[in-house]
Amino acid sequence: MPRGKFTNHKGRNRRFTNPEELEEERRREEQKKKWRHQQGDDTSSSEDEASGDKKISEEESDDSEESSDEGEVKAKGVSNLIEIENPNRVQKKSKKLATLNTEVDSKPQLSRREREEIERQKAQAHYQKLHAEGKTEQARADLARLAIIKQQREEAKKRREAEQKEKEDAAKLKSAQTQKALGRK
Repeated sequence: MPRGKFTNHKGRNRRFTNPEELEEERRREEQKKKWRHQQGDDTSSSEDEASGDKKISEEESDDSEESSDEGEVKAKGVSNLIEIENPNRVQKKSKKLATLNTEVDSKPQLSRREREEIERQKAQAHYQKLHAEGKTEQARADLARLAIIKQQREEAKKRREAEQKEKEDAAKLKSAQTQKALGRK
């Protein structure tokens, strides 16, 4: 009796086929096919289609090649009723060696996005070059701004030096006055 309230029946009745059984069954089928082939019975092909067996022995494939050379091939299932090709199926196309050589030599075709990306990178590199040379509007504005800043810094430096000089002069004058007041030279 199961311990819990719920029981799970998955996997209880599973039975796996032995590889020996499968091999024996395949051998029996081959013997039947050989016997039918020797007897010249054509019903085996219709039975194989009905059972869904897709394995074809070498003797049967030789027979099917001979029958296809003789006339029209009999279509299996409903394929003779439907004459629509799968639009998603890609068929391999044979290529000539001369066309392959020209394809290898030529540049691969780029997509629109790749072309636009390359063009954008080239334009950006060209702009950076012109900017470095000072030929763009932004570069001119930057250089003018830098000149103004340099001028302001120079003026501030001169002002600080002047103030420093005044402080030193004032300190000397004050020390001279204190020395004079004390009677020292």
